[in-house]
Amino acid sequence: MSIAQKQQQLLDELNLFQDWTERYEYVISLGKTLPAMADEAKQEDKLIKGCQSQVWLDSSFQEGKVHYSADSDSVIVKGMIALFVRVLSGETPEAILKSDMEFIEQTGLKEHLAPTRANALNLMVTQMKQHALTFAAS
Repeated sequence: MSIAQKQQQLLDELNLFQDWTERYEYVISLGKTLPAMADEAKQEDKLIKGCQSQVWLDSSFQEGKVHYSADSDSVIVKGMIALFVRVLSGETPEAILKSDMEFIEQTGLKEHLAPTRANALNLMVTQMKQHALTFAAS
């Protein structure tokens, strides 16, 4: 499944819910499906700088594909990064770098976030693309 198809699948799932509260509950449930990062993996160098909450992002490169793991001390932020992990994990660095992550605008969730949390979404995507760029260069 392509990145665009994964994004559409998420949008279709979110469109099943009538209001933003239900959508947030669904996003929080997605965050709960992310495996927790071990405490020793939650290092300073894995923190996404500029986020209101603590958000850790790690990645590995196996068989030409990037695999992300993430965690947060906030349930809604963990849910938001779970969206990105679901869409980008298992893709090639090139596909990640070319991807348009504007689908998050279409979810309608961003408008109900505090400005600092909304900005964190951009920081998450930027950091994930930075990891892909590092792998593409190696």
